Amino acid sequence: MAYRSDESSLLIVVLDTNPVWWGQQLSKPNRDLTFTNCIEELLVFCNSHLMMDQRNKLCVIAAHPSKNKFLFPKSELADETASDDSEIMRQTKSDGQYELFAKVSETIREEVKDLIFSDTSGELHADCMLSGAMSMALCYINRVEKEQLNKESFSSRILVIKGSEDHQSQYMNFMMVIFTAQKQNTIIDACILDQESSLLQQACDITNGIYLKIPQLSGLLQYLLCVFLPDAKIRKKMTLPTNVKIDYRAACFCHRNLVDIGYVCSVCLSIYCSFTPICTTCHATFKIVDPRPIPKKKIKK
Repeated sequence: MAYRSDESSLLIVVLDTNPVWWGQQLSKPNRDLTFTNCIEELLVFCNSHLMMDQRNKLCVIAAHPSKNKFLFPKSELADETASDDSEIMRQTKSDGQYELFAKVSETIREEVKDLIFSDTSGELHADCMLSGAMSMALCYINRVEKEQLNKESFSSRILVIKGSEDHQSQYMNFMMVIFTAQKQNTIIDACILDQESSLLQQACDITNGIYLKIPQLSGLLQYLLCVFLPDAKIRKKMTLPTNVKIDYRAACFCHRNLVDIGYVCSVCLSIYCSFTPICTTCHATFKIVDPRPIPKKKIKK
């Protein structure tokens, strides 16, 4: 029995394209998941989302170490000539593939190739610009909401597929993204491929999303379809993974390290791992109060 919702769904997929982490997967003997296989399984997941309802919308963003890029829809999509679309339709007539699915698949493949070959920086980073990619996702949601005809309601959610490690320098920007998504009623889901992410744990818990670390990379497509494909209304009727342990430690503003106990500025609530007389954020000054002197005991003669 098909499920029919009163509102459409906007899914934004943020894909971690860090070449360092994906290159390490090739050196492993098992090779459970390569970058090429991940792209192909992601295309199946995206097309499944579009197939759920004809009103559903899709956006895919690549989170790269040097820059972020829209994979679908691409910025030049509106300026393409009609010959390009007719070429895709002519190619899909032979294999019977739906034109929209072919357009999504071809566009994402071309943009991923362009992203990889255009990266000539030569610098290797262990993380990706995840907070920037999620900021782009929130801006895209706001844009779609303003362009919506007849003010039709739609639900939005962000799915982050991440394999590289976290970098605490993105803590402040990441927290701003989380609270902005909460204000916009946008759900953040996290599909973790390797190391645990304390930042995404907090994001999923605050926005009522799903955080799942994939136990077997070879079954990525099954986890995407069974766990992350249903929207918020369907999830209430399903038994899905829950966030058991969440790391709510904050990062200090001085060294960007996670701290259990720290010092908080009483003016701007900045966190420091050690005492500082001047807040580097709001420049507030604090008086250093010496401890009370201990009176000397009188010696009886």
